[in-house]
Amino acid sequence: MALRLGDPAPNFSANTTEGPIDFYEYLGNSWGILFSHPADFTPVCTTELGRTALLQEEFARRNVKVLAVSVDPLDQHLQWRNDINETQHCSVGFPIIADEDRKVATLYDMIHPNASATATVRSLFVIGADKLVKLMIIYPASTGRNFTEVLRVIDSLQLTANYSVATPADWKEGEDVIVVPSITTADAIKKFPKGVKEVKPYLRYTPQPNK
Repeated sequence: MALRLGDPAPNFSANTTEGPIDFYEYLGNSWGILFSHPADFTPVCTTELGRTALLQEEFARRNVKVLAVSVDPLDQHLQWRNDINETQHCSVGFPIIADEDRKVATLYDMIHPNASATATVRSLFVIGADKLVKLMIIYPASTGRNFTEVLRVIDSLQLTANYSVATPADWKEGEDVIVVPSITTADAIKKFPKGVKEVKPYLRYTPQPNK
């Protein structure tokens, strides 16, 4: 059965470019991103891993650990990592999983037979510190991911996990947020001292509470 939002993220052990790992132990109390790549030495994947490496400080600031996965073997991963570092002017410091037996790809339903019988699609999972799946995004092999959007979604997920708010369309860090419908306006005014703007009884804005 395919994973769904809110499901426990399956644990696994794997060989990686940073040595053997247990997924849960690697995450510890951090959030995690697990994202798959159709194959090593492919152009779009090279840019994606390079971009991720360049954003490692941004992920660390959000307490997020990153892992990439491909079904190619470890020796190829190590060679490819050198290419990524050279061409993308970065230093890949996160693990790339060698999933030759497709164990991880199967656990996370990363192989879609109508797209490819063997290669993984571009799946991306955000996993909370509670080890539950918070977000799933699936791209075709030809389209590189937007990591600005990945960071934006993580900011929203972490904010809404801690406060009784949701984020509107195109929201970015620092902008107003929406009071969730389960809170009455009277209670919202008490809960959010920066103010509550009621547009409709079900549409109420307040400044980002942790800013």
